Amino acid sequence: RLLAKHPRMLNVLNVAAEKAGWSTKAPAGRFRGVAILEHVASFNAQIAEVSVTKGRVRVHKVVCAFDAGMVINPHILTQQIEGGIIHGLSAALKHAITIERGRVQQGNYDTFDMIRMDEAPEVEVHLIPSTERPAGAGEATNPNIIPAVVNAIYAATGKRIRSVPVRPADLV
Repeated sequence: RLLAKHPRMLNVLNVAAEKAGWSTKAPAGRFRGVAILEHVASFNAQIAEVSVTKGRVRVHKVVCAFDAGMVINPHILTQQIEGGIIHGLSAALKHAITIERGRVQQGNYDTFDMIRMDEAPEVEVHLIPSTERPAGAGEATNPNIIPAVVNAIYAATGKRIRSVPVRPADLV
């Protein structure tokens, strides 16, 4: 009902839900969260499947449906979407800016932790075929993964997360 006048947004939500198996129960110990976003004239829906164990969040799978209008190079777009999801997950679960004596302590990625290969979830991308004008994809998936993950955390714990990175203390 809320998306009745937004067919492209509704479509990405429906595709993501179908591909993630939203109408079925998640595997034991896992919980799903969803988020949708229009950004740079593109539309995306993401569903994150997470577990929460002893104050630790593990994202097992992310399903993303993405409508950027007409796609010129689907392989490059898919890679950009995957990278944006990993960057957004890093913000959700790891990135913290700390200040000491008035100065930011993180100067580069050696002190600003990113999701590593062994922590990365399976990422499934579904590009929506379209004849609409090509739209942006730059950072379109970075912000959307955060609410998908914290909505899954809420499903797992009943706790609403209001800031990132998610810390173990937020989950108890």
